[in-house]
Amino acid sequence: MASILTNSSAMSALSTLRSIASSMESTQNSISTGMKVSKASDNAAYWSISTTMKSDNMALSAVTDALGVGAAKVDTAYAGMESAIDVVKEIKAKLVAAQEQGVDKEKIQEEITQLQEQLLSVAESAAFNGQNWLANEDGTEVSVITGFVRASDNTVSVKSTTVTLDDTNMLFQTAADGTITATTGILGTAGTASTQSVYAFTIDNDTDATALGNLLTDVETALTSMTSAAAKLGSISSRIELQTDFSQKLSDAIEKGVGRLIDADMNEESTRLKALQTQQQLAIQALSIANSDSQNILSLFR
Repeated sequence: MASILTNSSAMSALSTLRSIASSMESTQNSISTGMKVSKASDNAAYWSISTTMKSDNMALSAVTDALGVGAAKVDTAYAGMESAIDVVKEIKAKLVAAQEQGVDKEKIQEEITQLQEQLLSVAESAAFNGQNWLANEDGTEVSVITGFVRASDNTVSVKSTTVTLDDTNMLFQTAADGTITATTGILGTAGTASTQSVYAFTIDNDTDATALGNLLTDVETALTSMTSAAAKLGSISSRIELQTDFSQKLSDAIEKGVGRLIDADMNEESTRLKALQTQQQLAIQALSIANSDSQNILSLFR
């Protein structure tokens, strides 16, 4: 039936044109943003997942930065401990040389004194951002962040490793005001054999072989303790390095996973856009033909 009040063909063509325009808007948005899911209305489930995972990825990035700071603190302490070990080895060598008959022990003591002062300098200098792991108050707990975890119940937590500083892993202790107490720590505590500390012992030409042997024993004990402390620092440093690598890989994996959910396939979108443009042109042509029906009816009355 031909009607001048209701043009069904035009209405159908217009509906199709609107539908194509809506699809084109969605496709053009995907092309311009590079995302097939840019808002919750596009796909509520994927949008929710991607938003949560992006948040976790930001937290992982912060953890990676914190790991870098922690690594710097541990590496500073390790460098200081390694340097102190080298100095104590020099002191050990001087004590061995002092046992040579006829040697001037007081001259050797002058060299040892300089080395002992170097030990104090190392302990004072081994600080990063104001935190010193080689000279601090006894019982101080220092920690480094090692990870960010989201549990199965969606609760989140930050993992860390804590180290308690005491006479077994510090060169010296400090008082509450930060002043180094030279009679504490691995180097300041008196040895059991000589009853003198590595930092404060002295020898002279009257020091006999027995006393030198006792000093050598205590220096060797201090070296053992320092080596053990350095090994612990090394293991923490290794763990931080492993965690840093893992955090970076995990961050990349999350980013890729989120991308699979919300990123647009540009090849697919460009093909869809071409198809929609063709459909739009055909729909406009169909609407034009439908609108011409009224003119055809008019011709019947001429």
